[in-house]
Amino acid sequence: MRVFACQACGQLLYFENVRCERCSRLLGYLPDRGTISAIEPMQEDQWKALASKARYRLCKNREFGVCNWMVPAKSTEKFCAACRHNHTIPDLSIPGSADLWRKLESAKHRLFYTLLNLNLPLANRIDDPEHGLAFDFLAEAPESHDHRVMTGHSNGVITLAVREADDAERERVRTEMGEPYRTLLGHFRHESGHYFWDSLVRDGNRLDSFREAFGDERTDYAAALRSHYAGGPAADWQQSFVSAYASAHPWEDFAETWAHYLHIVDTLETARAFGVKVQARPGRRTELSAAIDFDPHKAVSIEQLIAAWLPLSFALNSLNRSMGHADLYPFMLPPAVVEKMGYIQRLVHKV
Repeated sequence: MRVFACQACGQLLYFENVRCERCSRLLGYLPDRGTISAIEPMQEDQWKALASKARYRLCKNREFGVCNWMVPAKSTEKFCAACRHNHTIPDLSIPGSADLWRKLESAKHRLFYTLLNLNLPLANRIDDPEHGLAFDFLAEAPESHDHRVMTGHSNGVITLAVREADDAERERVRTEMGEPYRTLLGHFRHESGHYFWDSLVRDGNRLDSFREAFGDERTDYAAALRSHYAGGPAADWQQSFVSAYASAHPWEDFAETWAHYLHIVDTLETARAFGVKVQARPGRRTELSAAIDFDPHKAVSIEQLIAAWLPLSFALNSLNRSMGHADLYPFMLPPAVVEKMGYIQRLVHKV
């Protein structure tokens, strides 16, 4: 993620900001420019963006307080490049739903920031009814005890259980499942991996190379998951997989590896934006150093990304431990996993 600043007063901004805390100007994200901009009102519900001098309209979902993205004034779309993929939103008549939806949209918009910067195909369900990407944000009825909404992907539709936006509930599940990491953004990145497996691997005539890297996806998926949950992963799973869940089936291996690729790209861009350099000084020569002086979205190889990521993640984990927190990135990246990330790097960049 880049660092953003108000064009009117120079105040540093977060990606989610809707108003500058210093000069009080309204703000909007311009997906066509990749930046947050201060905006000024014009006629006919149009806004002038100080970052580009072009005119925009507010995404229709701004009225619900869940989106700060803009739509070019000349566009006929009512929703922004991220919100137009929504198929089902939470029932806002239920108390608390708006707050949960806001958290879901915050994570989803961060996903779209990276996907757009990687120039990945993002047709919606209206433009492409058969293969477009759509999101269902679903919650169980309050009186229901026999049906649980499951987060997942099916034929281009990503379903997110609204309860995952409840921090306490998500932490409870994370603990029950023995997961070192469980976040909303992680869910979005993982499920998007399933979508892009369909569009880039299956429909992109890359099944042979996929099977060489990840294994044969024709293995019974339901049986593989039952076996995983009943017996757990193999004792040596860390030698070949980025997470225990990745070892369950080649589809999950791809989705987990895809998610971690996006984790790395976005975090490296943030580190670059802040001018972060890593140079460990334990009193002797070390390989633990990195100058993140390249755009991770345009990395020439997976080796370039990993060479920067390993020192950075070690430093970030050390900082977290200094604050008494768990590791920021509690995962290992053995050579077999790096090779799989290399496959995804080549897939994304059409190499």
